[in-house]
Amino acid sequence: MKKPDGKVVLLGDMNVGKTSLLHRYMEKRFQETVSTVGGAFYLKQWGPYNISIWDTAGREQFHGLGSMYCRGAAAVILTYDVNSFQSLTELEERFLALTDSASADCIFAIVGNKVDLTDDCALPPDENRPEKSVASCGSKVRKQVRAEDAIALYKKILKYKMLDEKDVPAAEKMCFETSAKTGYQVDYLFETVFDMVVPIIVRQKAEGPPQTVDITDYKPAKRTKSGCCA
Repeated sequence: MKKPDGKVVLLGDMNVGKTSLLHRYMEKRFQETVSTVGGAFYLKQWGPYNISIWDTAGREQFHGLGSMYCRGAAAVILTYDVNSFQSLTELEERFLALTDSASADCIFAIVGNKVDLTDDCALPPDENRPEKSVASCGSKVRKQVRAEDAIALYKKILKYKMLDEKDVPAAEKMCFETSAKTGYQVDYLFETVFDMVVPIIVRQKAEGPPQTVDITDYKPAKRTKSGCCA
């Protein structure tokens, strides 16, 4: 197996569709999945670099493993369900602290999945989405999480990481809405992240060997329910 040059990690609560997003991007199909146990990864070649994409478990009994998988990550994709405001809240309360082990210049993407289940039919056209996947508005539910909510979380993350907004990608560019089922915006999400990861890989290579997951050095992360800005 080729050695990865950089790492991207998906974090989020169970049932938000992290595994389905990864399958949709890597295998170009939607697959009903069971809850991930521990973690799993794909290796993606992007230009001259090999990027590992780690899918992590959202279940509470595997929570502490996320810190280990995030170690040295160049990007973290924080995923929620647009139909569950609680899943967005969980990103701040349960998962953000796990990213403390990521690279100092790690980038963050906030991704609202399952937009196909909502009544928001005013979706911009997506050239990667097959025509047959465009569902009617029929019996859809109203979105619980607005784009402004995701942007607000992104800004909280910058505050938690003590980053200046002018030194990082704009919130509007790093907040996405996707559908693993239809493929809506999935390619755009991953390819945007990969393009931003490449300069980080270059810097990491200049500074020394990349950090990797080492199970023997695993230490559970401290959990908090206070939020990142309490």
